[in-house]
Amino acid sequence: MLPMVFRDPRRFGGFVPYASARDMMDAWHAELGPDGLGLRTTDLLGRLTGARAVKSALLDQAVVAGVGNIYADEALHRAGIDPRTPCRRLCAATIDRLARSIRSVLRSAVRSGGSTLRDYVDGGGRPGQAQALHAVYGRSGQPCLTCDRPLRLVRLGGRATVWCPACQPPVHTRSGVVPTTGSRGAAGKRGRVRRR
Repeated sequence: MLPMVFRDPRRFGGFVPYASARDMMDAWHAELGPDGLGLRTTDLLGRLTGARAVKSALLDQAVVAGVGNIYADEALHRAGIDPRTPCRRLCAATIDRLARSIRSVLRSAVRSGGSTLRDYVDGGGRPGQAQALHAVYGRSGQPCLTCDRPLRLVRLGGRATVWCPACQPPVHTRSGVVPTTGSRGAAGKRGRVRRR
């Protein structure tokens, strides 16, 4: 057996022994939601339910695997969804837009080698470049790249969450089944997004 080093500075990881590779894969599939890179609308329809904020739901790996704090903020901005919106208020069209945004954001991040904010490097020791694509994450108080209004910060599920109140307007409805964007949403202004 080769010696191994387990480096986990953020203390999110751990080792779990399994009797076989099959047991490991069975446990993996039982604990994790669908992979965000191949996410379909139907994968999310039955998972985004209840009163929990959509941002908090996206961070639950049993809902969708592979979406962390950075890419949840980015996907919600791209989809024009207020991160505080209760899941039960999302209609099918909005969930479809969110699924497409998650796939798009994750694929862009993978192509760019991930986001290096401090010390992340890939298996070859190279830092990622996806942080240059961040429209909202880590930019609280700065102008939105779409509309120039200041980005806001709130904590949801213990995580810092940044969003644009103009491009990601709250849902105000009794029935709660209206899309969260229209002509004002970030998704509708994609062609006008300015980059730094």
